[in-house]
Amino acid sequence: MATGEFAGKTALVTGASRGIGRATAFAFAERGANVVLCSRKQEGLDQVAEEIRAAHPEARVLPRAAHAADDQQAREAVEAAVEAYGGLDVLVNNAGTNPYMGPMVDIDAERARKTFEVNQWSIVAWTKAAWHAAMAERSGAPAAVVNIASIGGLATEPGIGFYNATKSAVMHLTRQFAAELAPKARVNAIAPGIVRTKLAEALWKEHEERIAEAMPLKRIGEPEDIANAVLFLAGEQSSWLTGHTLVVDGGALVRPQIA
Repeated sequence: MATGEFAGKTALVTGASRGIGRATAFAFAERGANVVLCSRKQEGLDQVAEEIRAAHPEARVLPRAAHAADDQQAREAVEAAVEAYGGLDVLVNNAGTNPYMGPMVDIDAERARKTFEVNQWSIVAWTKAAWHAAMAERSGAPAAVVNIASIGGLATEPGIGFYNATKSAVMHLTRQFAAELAPKARVNAIAPGIVRTKLAEALWKEHEERIAEAMPLKRIGEPEDIANAVLFLAGEQSSWLTGHTLVVDGGALVRPQIA
């Protein structure tokens, strides 16, 4: 029988095949949750599920391929989670993309649409699906929705302006859903700084040492840093917290901007 803070609870994580999503899925499994893994490709999810089971033999893991921006696939994945485990207690909207680097005045409609659909619309699609299938009728402690935004949504930055605009929207969607879904569900967000993920490679891979040295805490983030923050926002320690965006950035936003 699973034990831990989330024993008996079910958590669904989008974008779960790598990076922050993978680390978050491992963290929930380690603490006893039933974990539903979602991303576009079944093969990658099956591999993560095998890795979780190898590390935690008692873990109950359901890998389910679903495109983050597809309403129907979101509904079907949530329904599969509810059918398999009897409910859904935690939704982590982690899926994200950034297909364009460059000035925002030059972005094309196709890549802008993809960025919007995955980063912003998916928050709506999966939260709707979770609400109607599992969260609206629950009793007892509220469910938890945790959205992954970015500190880019709090400032201007060259090269990824449209991506950052969608992440700023995630923060407002978090506040709006927090107001609409209370008291049945708590909705919070995390705004990570630069984290060692494939999605963020262009921001750190070629100059990690220089970036780390400029950080107050002298390192870039690891996926586990964000996973730990997700656990906090999904758990009892944050039971009186909703509509909040938690910045987890190694101090990037508090460092002096002008020497």
